[in-house]
Amino acid sequence: MKEEDPLRRQVDSFILEEIDSVPHLEALLLIWDHRPQPYSVDELARLLYISAEHAQSILHDLQQRDLVTLDAGRCAWNPDSRHAVVIPQVDQTYRRELVRISSMIHSKASPAVRQFARAFRLKKD
Repeated sequence: MKEEDPLRRQVDSFILEEIDSVPHLEALLLIWDHRPQPYSVDELARLLYISAEHAQSILHDLQQRDLVTLDAGRCAWNPDSRHAVVIPQVDQTYRRELVRISSMIHSKASPAVRQFARAFRLKKD
């Protein structure tokens, strides 16, 4: 096995478990790449070429997953995120393997189906 295989598995697992769409990933990486600079919802929407309502929904999803903070209409990277270790590798992998990562995201079950499945996931105490 290659030395990078464990990292690739870690990135793939993060994408499959935490990212609902390409705009979710791009919002997350944009926020992470420009940390600690916060963005307004409108700024993020403009940068991602999506509506403010869609951007707000994406940010809410990312906040629920402990990836960003959202306060008074401003979003920023959550430096206390349990995913902080993998995000640099996710960023590099997405830049190198845009088609593979995008295809992986598009081939997943719908967010509603994944959310339903998460409700039954056992958590460690």
